[in-house]
Amino acid sequence: MNNKPIACATLTALALVASAPGDAAERQINVPNLIMERCSICHADDLGRLVRISAQRKTPEGWLMTVVRMQQQHDLGLSDDERRALVKYLADTQGLAPAETEGARYVLERRLNTVENFSSEQFTQMCARCHSGARVALQRRTATEWERLVNFHLSQFPTLEYQALGRDRDWFGIATNEIVPYLAKNFAYGDEQWQKWKQTPRAPVAGEWSLSGHLPGRGDFNAVMSVSQRANDHYALELRGNYADGGALIGQGAAVVYTGYEWRGKVEINGVEMRQVFALKGDILEGRMFVADHDEVGADVLAARQDGGASRVLAVQPSYLKTGTATELSIIGSNFDGELVLPAGIKVEKLLSRTPGRIVIRALADKRALGTHQVKVGAAEGGELAVFDKLDRIEVVPPYAIARVGGNGGPAPKVDARFEALAWAKGPRGEYRVGYVPAKWSVAPFNEDAKRDRDVEFAGSIDAKTGVFTPSFAGPNPLRHLMTNNAGNLAVIAEISAGGKPLTAQGQLIVTVQRWNNPPIP
Repeated sequence: MNNKPIACATLTALALVASAPGDAAERQINVPNLIMERCSICHADDLGRLVRISAQRKTPEGWLMTVVRMQQQHDLGLSDDERRALVKYLADTQGLAPAETEGARYVLERRLNTVENFSSEQFTQMCARCHSGARVALQRRTATEWERLVNFHLSQFPTLEYQALGRDRDWFGIATNEIVPYLAKNFAYGDEQWQKWKQTPRAPVAGEWSLSGHLPGRGDFNAVMSVSQRANDHYALELRGNYADGGALIGQGAAVVYTGYEWRGKVEINGVEMRQVFALKGDILEGRMFVADHDEVGADVLAARQDGGASRVLAVQPSYLKTGTATELSIIGSNFDGELVLPAGIKVEKLLSRTPGRIVIRALADKRALGTHQVKVGAAEGGELAVFDKLDRIEVVPPYAIARVGGNGGPAPKVDARFEALAWAKGPRGEYRVGYVPAKWSVAPFNEDAKRDRDVEFAGSIDAKTGVFTPSFAGPNPLRHLMTNNAGNLAVIAEISAGGKPLTAQGQLIVTVQRWNNPPIP
């Protein structure tokens, strides 16, 4: 066994976290010793430094992918508890600052229908053709490590440069001489944001959190999430709340906080196992909660700490009022203290209920209030409330989505797609966003090829009320031309009635084959 020590500075930083009590079996694991025993055998240089490890910084998911690859490809022996402890250890000490994950969190939150758009076409062609560009953006490496990553790609995937447009360009030369300097400049290892974050006091987590969210296909919801500390950075969770349609939202589970702000939860809500990927920003939690084995089914979530946090207005549910129509509104927030103040032209017909985190009213608006507004409770101001007289147009969200066939005796389940109709209106100051409105949904062939191949008949079906598209079964279909599978190219159509006038909008849906490789970071 090679007992050469890890670099002293890295070992000291890591040991501070590892010495704190962890959760259950994890607290019994001495991670610095684990690294020396299992990692230094291959990674220690002539001076005993583990530079292959210490010259990289990643998210918890990034470190998990690295550790699992070591297990799968290099027979690294780790128990599940050891792997969890090692990932926690590396994410805490060689992670990313909150500012370094901005703009790329969509992959951590499993927002699968995000269309990436990078300013560098070279980066798009060389890096983001095989996996998301965000996978790269969520790493920090030294220039030497970025160069080694290029070489690693070729050693692991020898045909890569021919597959990645290598026939008409000097792929390796571009990767080495242009892409490596680009990565070393834009995703540098020693970023001062990380140095600053390491000195930032950590926000308290335990207590009650007022939570608001929106689940496509179901609608708005709100809840109180009670968080109790189980061990250092490990917490037990209980959620109690309601959907806007009156259904209960009851759940319990656990969460771990990595790197001082990366919240990862596992909860069972109404009998369905879900994951939470949130960013902790002081007394605010923000991110996405999705079904564990169907990450396409998920909700945007914003939460504020009730005890010890500031007074905040998080959301107004629903987010719009039609002039002349009395509507029940819920103002969701935290530590409400003071009078509810609505914009001119909106009056409270009746106060229905009030708690420190939720105020329910029946409100009526006139044309003086046309436009978007924030709601004020005491000194707190926030949320968004739109007042409209008539709707001008709608759009399909997302405008482009992917669903995947599945099932039919195979191991990969179907992956559905969820659409919503986003309404817009015009006011004295121009066009403004109203919010998601109920719509009638249908699908049609997107082009002549889809019409010829009868994609509407074979690719799946959409729920006319919810906008949830369920793809067809996997495998060859003997009823299709050339017995092909049930892929398709569909136009997704939303229709509403606005003052007796129909408004329609169209998006695009690609129904394709199963996703066999589904890593923590796509």
